[in-house]
Amino acid sequence: MTTQDPKASDFKDISVEEKLRTLYEMQSVDSEVDQIRTLRGELPLEVQDLEDEIAGLDTRIENLNNEVKELVDTIAKKKQEIKEAGLLIKKYEAQQMNVRNNREFDSISKEIEFQNLEIELCEKRIKEFTAEMGNKKALIENSEAVFAEKKADLESKKGELDEIVSETQKEEGKLMDKSESFKTKIEERLLTAYSRIRSNARNGLAVVTVERDACGGCFNKIPPQRQMDIRSRKKIIVCEYCGRILVDRYICDYDHSLEEADKAAAAAKPKRRTRKKE
Repeated sequence: MTTQDPKASDFKDISVEEKLRTLYEMQSVDSEVDQIRTLRGELPLEVQDLEDEIAGLDTRIENLNNEVKELVDTIAKKKQEIKEAGLLIKKYEAQQMNVRNNREFDSISKEIEFQNLEIELCEKRIKEFTAEMGNKKALIENSEAVFAEKKADLESKKGELDEIVSETQKEEGKLMDKSESFKTKIEERLLTAYSRIRSNARNGLAVVTVERDACGGCFNKIPPQRQMDIRSRKKIIVCEYCGRILVDRYICDYDHSLEEADKAAAAAKPKRRTRKKE
């Protein structure tokens, strides 16, 4: 015995026409939300890029400062090694005064020579580390200047974005609530299809009307028989070219004002005269 999904049964009594109407109304609301978000332009992306760039600069400055600190410590160690080598040289020179033979003298002389070489090497390393530290400090100074510039730019962009958001937030919130209320009236399968089509469409349109015998999304021609099926609202029909859900333009024309206006416009058009055959 199979059990029926209670959620699916909630939509069993809803006609296809009602589903199409709800989808179209939800699309209209979602399009308004898209329009509001379009007003923000590229600002959200620019803000995100600046935040990422600033975070990267901050990490770079921190790493450079750590490297400078390591160089300072290394230079201090080398200076200490020079000091220790100098003390050893004095010690060996004092020992040279009390040697008993040439062999001891030569041995101590080699030790003094070695310590002098150690001092020269340490001095060379100190010069190299000092130059490297100078380069890193210059990089830090440059990075901090860029950091300050980017930070100011970010504050400016954030201010612009916050101003736009504050102006439209209330309206956007109402529209989002309205869109959510529509979702409760649509079965999960259809809602998933709507979301998928909408995310794939460049303009965010998943439900479009047939305008001038063509799809309102991709503008490809719709055959007359298919248009009749769309107008009957008996089943959900998608465009065979772009996959959008198709509805007739009078789907939400509750008072028939749009239909009457179209009829009046059609009647006002001058009829073509046909030439009589001679």
